[in-house]
Amino acid sequence: MTELAFRAACADDADKVAELVNLAYCGEGAGRGWTTEADLLGGPRTDRGRILALLAEPGARVELCLDGGALAGCVELRRDGAQCYLGMLSIDPRRQSGGLGKALLERSEELARGWGCARMRMTVITTRAELIAYYERRGYRRTGKVVPFPPEELRYRQPRAAAPVDFAELEKPL
Repeated sequence: MTELAFRAACADDADKVAELVNLAYCGEGAGRGWTTEADLLGGPRTDRGRILALLAEPGARVELCLDGGALAGCVELRRDGAQCYLGMLSIDPRRQSGGLGKALLERSEELARGWGCARMRMTVITTRAELIAYYERRGYRRTGKVVPFPPEELRYRQPRAAAPVDFAELEKPL
C-alpha cells in the first residue's frame, strides 16, 4: 500500500466503479478475492447505469479509494437522517488483505460522522460468516433484522444456492 487518497466519484468514474465492484463481488479465477459472492449469486453486481443513478440520488455518494493514484476500492454511502447506509464496499481482489478495506471503512465512518449521522448500517449475506466477523471486529453488531433478497435484484442477479439468500443487518454507533 502506497499513499492513499479518497474522493467522491463523479459520472466520469461510473465505468471504472462498475468494473471494480463486479470484479470484487463476482470475480472468477485470478480476480477472485475473499469477499466474492460468485458461489452464491450469478450475474453482475452493478453496471454503469446503476452507478450513475446512485450518483444522482440525493444524500448518496460513492467514495473512491486511490492507492498510488490507481482505483483500489470504493464504497456506497447513503445518508438518511441520523443514520448512514454503507454498501458495495469493494476492494480490488488483487489488493485485498492489505488494509485498504479497513482504511475505506474508517473513511466512510469519518464522512458519516461529518454529516451528523449517529450510526452506520449495512447488510451482509447471512451465510457470509467470515465477512460478518470482519465487520464485527470493527465494531459492527447484528441488529437481529434479516432482510430478504430484493425482488428487483432478480433482474440482474440470480441466487445459485438452494437456500434463500438473505441479508443480516449490522450497525455501529458512530
